Amino acid sequence: MKADRVIIMGAAGRDFHNFNTYFRNNPAYEVVAFTATQIPDIEGRLYPPGLSGPAYPQGIPIFAEQDLPELIKKYKVDQVVFAYSDVSHEYVMHKGSQVLACGADFRLMGPNTTMLKSKKPVVAVTAIRTGSGKSQTTRYVAELLTNAGKKVAVIRHPMPYGNLEEQICMRFASYEDLDKFKCTIEEREEFEPHIDIGMVVYAGVDYEVILRQAEEEADVILWDGGNNDLPFYESDIHIVVVDPHRAGHETSFHPGETNLRMADIAIINKIDSADPAKVETVKKAIMDNNPGATIIMANSPITVEDPEAIKGKKVLVVEDGPTLTHGDMAYGAGVIISQKLGAELLDPRPYAVGSIKTTFNKYNHLSNLLPAMGYGQTQIEELEKTINDSPVEVVVIGTPIDLRRIMKIDKPAVRVRYDLEEIGDAKLMELLSKIR
Repeated sequence: MKADRVIIMGAAGRDFHNFNTYFRNNPAYEVVAFTATQIPDIEGRLYPPGLSGPAYPQGIPIFAEQDLPELIKKYKVDQVVFAYSDVSHEYVMHKGSQVLACGADFRLMGPNTTMLKSKKPVVAVTAIRTGSGKSQTTRYVAELLTNAGKKVAVIRHPMPYGNLEEQICMRFASYEDLDKFKCTIEEREEFEPHIDIGMVVYAGVDYEVILRQAEEEADVILWDGGNNDLPFYESDIHIVVVDPHRAGHETSFHPGETNLRMADIAIINKIDSADPAKVETVKKAIMDNNPGATIIMANSPITVEDPEAIKGKKVLVVEDGPTLTHGDMAYGAGVIISQKLGAELLDPRPYAVGSIKTTFNKYNHLSNLLPAMGYGQTQIEELEKTINDSPVEVVVIGTPIDLRRIMKIDKPAVRVRYDLEEIGDAKLMELLSKIR
């Protein structure tokens, strides 16, 4: 029989994983192309032969998603697989309608065809949207498990923005490892906070290879999800983080709603800064869609290294990029603490250069803060120039990493941090104790 010709729509993460686990050695399919969106400069590259396998000796080309209708026609495509995350249900079906109008099938792949089985227990941390608090939750879970005597390996959702063949399986245990693999700001934001608390972090492209290596040094695998994507591994305990600052998104974004429905534990985060009515809204959504889930209420306490440095000052707040862009947030921890301390927030848009200016034009809900975009060295330099050209007294670094480690900021700067704090009786450790 003729193999079905397939295009996988992605963003250099879930798309590669779906290919590796289901399509790579499957003679029923021929993957003719990937398309890419969300992440700058992914299109135009090749999924290399060293990863694509013997059935694809020339590798697989990666095109811009905007070329999808022409690609379906050019390659006589039978199926298009949608394989990225943190998009509205409406957005997904608009893409589906576009594909169907071109004559191809439109497909979403589920857990049974994409999840790998570990020899070790797996705890997965996911969310209903990017920026809900997965990373702080993962750190909290890692510390609970470590304190219980478990050796933990954190495996982070992929973000391979460099040379893919060099990033098949990356292990991070020190800042030097981040430098060795030439990590972007986005990668450092996810890896560095784990390193800070003594955790080993794995990430890369081939998550079967990554899993088997991590199993060699860990009692428990801790999946640290990206965006609001599904776990890549079958989980013994699945935690979803729900954000009351975006009430309603838990049932209107893909695949966050799937996480909500699958999870064993739902953590309602940011109680300390959320509207109580919104908290009740998301609690009802959990009970309506996953009545068997255990609900845990949590604060996201914000600390700043020098509050007096911010009080009453004119400040530039720099926040996590993806949370503000495709995460649709208009503020983060840096803004919250700066406003609480009576600071005046600068609008950095007049000082933005290059791709940072383009980001503001694309995401016009942003104003009095700067998204820490840094998908490559040029963009990092543009971010640095935007910061240094901004006429402020203090820079408030609300990103998960200290930007001063990777750029020269020519004015005073202070770090903002945020953690997870269970409200009332701590239940999470009791639930995690079921892991043997």
